[in-house]
Amino acid sequence: MADPSTYRPRPGEIPTDPGVYRFLDQQGRVIYVGKAKSLRSRLSSYFQDVAHLHPRTRRMVFAASRVEWTVVSTEVEALQLEYSWIKEYDPRFNVKYRDDKSYPYLAVTMGEAFPRAMVLRGSKRAGTRYFGPYTHAWAIRETLDLLLRVFPIRTCSKGVFNRAQQSGRPCLLGYIDKCSAPCVGRVDESQHRAIAEEFCDFMAGQTGRFVARLERAMKAAASELDFERAARLRDDLGALQKALERSAVVLPDATDADVFALAGDELEAAVQVFHVRGGRIRGQRGWVLDRATASGEDDSALIEQLLIGVYGGESGEAVPREVLLPVLPPDLDTVSAWLSKRRGSAVDVRVPQRGDKKALAETVRRNAEQSLARHKVSRAGDLTARGQALSELQEALGLPEAPLRIECYDVSHVQGTNVVASMVVFEDGLPRKSDYRRFIIRGETGKVGAAATEASATASSAEGEIRVDDTAAMHEVLTRRFRRHLADAEQPSPEAGSGEVEVPLGIDPRTGRPQRFAYPPQLVVVDGGLPQVNAASAALQAVGVQDVAVVGLAKRLEEVWVPGEDFPVILPRSSEGLFLLQRLRDEAHRFAITFHRQRRSKAMTLSVLDEVPGLGPARRAALLKQFGSVKKMRAASVEELIAVPGIGPALAQTVHDRLAAEQAPIAVDPATGEVRE
Repeated sequence: MADPSTYRPRPGEIPTDPGVYRFLDQQGRVIYVGKAKSLRSRLSSYFQDVAHLHPRTRRMVFAASRVEWTVVSTEVEALQLEYSWIKEYDPRFNVKYRDDKSYPYLAVTMGEAFPRAMVLRGSKRAGTRYFGPYTHAWAIRETLDLLLRVFPIRTCSKGVFNRAQQSGRPCLLGYIDKCSAPCVGRVDESQHRAIAEEFCDFMAGQTGRFVARLERAMKAAASELDFERAARLRDDLGALQKALERSAVVLPDATDADVFALAGDELEAAVQVFHVRGGRIRGQRGWVLDRATASGEDDSALIEQLLIGVYGGESGEAVPREVLLPVLPPDLDTVSAWLSKRRGSAVDVRVPQRGDKKALAETVRRNAEQSLARHKVSRAGDLTARGQALSELQEALGLPEAPLRIECYDVSHVQGTNVVASMVVFEDGLPRKSDYRRFIIRGETGKVGAAATEASATASSAEGEIRVDDTAAMHEVLTRRFRRHLADAEQPSPEAGSGEVEVPLGIDPRTGRPQRFAYPPQLVVVDGGLPQVNAASAALQAVGVQDVAVVGLAKRLEEVWVPGEDFPVILPRSSEGLFLLQRLRDEAHRFAITFHRQRRSKAMTLSVLDEVPGLGPARRAALLKQFGSVKKMRAASVEELIAVPGIGPALAQTVHDRLAAEQAPIAVDPATGEVRE
C-alpha cells in the first residue's frame, strides 16, 4: 500500500477545468474513476489529512499509487467519459451494480427484414426495441399470445422461418391466424413491418387509438350486418382489453416516467425502478449497489451513478419524459442536459412532492426496502462462507495470506487428441469470467518434472494431430501462462532525460490498458493428483516463478496434493475451503469440456472435406453455406454442386465422388479380414 503523500500532484499542477480522473494501483489497474467540475478542488480533497477521510475513501487512496486526469470542455462530456471509463476498466472502488435477478424483456427485432417478437434476457442488441422488464417470462408469453390476435407479428426462430420458406407451408400460428405468415408471402416486407410498428406503438403506451379503431370497425361491421366479422373484432377487442388489464393504471394523465427509489445502509443500497408508460406500470427492475465507493457517501452521488448506469451506453434504457427520483443528483443541470441529449428532447428530472406521483414513489420505496431485506438474508451466509473458505485454505496450505485470486487449470481430450485446456479465475471467492482463458495444446516438449518424465508429449505424423498426455499438457499450459505473465509484467523504464513517460508494470504502452496475463494469482489449482501437481510446479520453477502456491485436487477422494509431499492434505467434508476448491475444479472442467466439444465437432464436420484435393477453405465455406451440412452435400447431384460459386465441373465431380466413397459400405472378407474393393 502506498502513502498518498508519495504520489500527490505538485501544487498548481492540477487544472481547475472540468474533467475525469483515475486512481491506479501499483500494477497499473484502474481502481477508481470519478468526474469533477473542478479537478483541482476535487482531487485536493483526496489528499487532505487521512484521518478526516471516510474509511472506504481512505482505503482507496492507500490502495492507489498514482492519479491521472483528463480535461474536457463541458460537464456533460465529463459525465460521458466517466461512464465510458467505468465500463472499460470496471474499477473495484466504483459503484457495482448487481441486479437481484435477470429480468426478461419483450423484444422486437426491428433491425431484421421481417421483425420478430420474442423474450430476451441479458445485454441488449442494436436494432431491437425492448419493452419491460417483466417479473416473469411467462407473463410476456401470455401478453404476447393475447396481442397476436390483433398484431400477427412473426414470433418464430430463423430456422423455422427458413424451413417454412423452403417448404411453402407456414407454421401452426400461420394456420390459426396468429401470424401474418410473411414466410409464405401472405404479406410482403412493408406490410409486415407496419404490423410490427403498430405492435411497438401499442406496447409503448399508445393504446387508446387501437382500442378506438377496433370499436369503430366492430360497430361498422355490425351496421352492415357482417356479424361474423363483428364477432372477430369483438374478440380482438377483448384480447386488447385483457392485455391492458395485466398492467395496472397508476397515473391517469398518460404519464411516461421512470420512478426510482433507494433504501440502504452504510454498506449496500437497494434500488427499485418502476417503468410507467401511458400511465401504466410496464415493468419493474431492481439492483443492489455496493457502497464501497470513493465518490461520496450520500444518496445523491449514488443516484447520479445509477442514472449513468441505467441510461448510458448503446444498450441503455430508453429515456422517458420524466425521471422521478428520491433525491436530486449533485450536478442536476449536467445530468438533465445529458439525459435530454440522449432522448433528443427535454427530460424533467425531479423529486415528486405531492399527488399520485408522490404516492407511487412511496410504493417504489417500500419495494426497495423489501428487496434490501431479502438480499441481506441471502447474502449474509454467502459472505461468511466465502471469507471462511479463504481463511481455511490459507491455514490448511500454510499460505502467507488469504488467496484472493485463485486460478484453476484443467485439460480435456479424447485419447490424447484435440487436446485443450482451460483457465478459470476466482477473485474473493467469486468467478471472474472476464479473465477466463482457453488454450490449444501445441505439443511443446520439455522437462515436465520427476513425476512426468516418462509421460512426454508425442506427435502422430500419420494422422497429423498432436497427442499429449495430461502432465505434459499441464506443464505446457502453466509454462505458457506464466511466461506471458513475466513478459507482460516487465516493461523497460525510460532513460533519464529521454522525455518519455514511464509506463507502470503490467500496462501495454501502446494502448494504456492492462495486459491480459500481467497479474499473478496467490494460488494455482490443477485438476488431478500428484503427477499433475509436480508437472505444474516444475513449469513454474522452469520460468522462475517462486511466490505462487500450487495444489491439486484429486477426484477420487477429493484429496488436496502439494508438490513434494508424499501424503495429501485432507480437508473435512464440511469444509468451506474444500467446497470452494470443488467449485473451481468443476468450473474449470465445464469450461474445458465445452471448448473441447466445439473443436471436436468442427473437426468431425470438416474432416471429409479437408481430404478433397483442390477444395480450399473458401470453397468449403461456400459449400457449407449452400447446403448446411455434409449430409445434404452427399445427397446433392453434380449439377447442384456446380451451382455453388467457385465450384467448377471437375471439382464438383471430385467432391461428389469423394462423398459417395465415404458413404459407401465397407466390405470385409470374413476369411482373411481384408477390405474388399
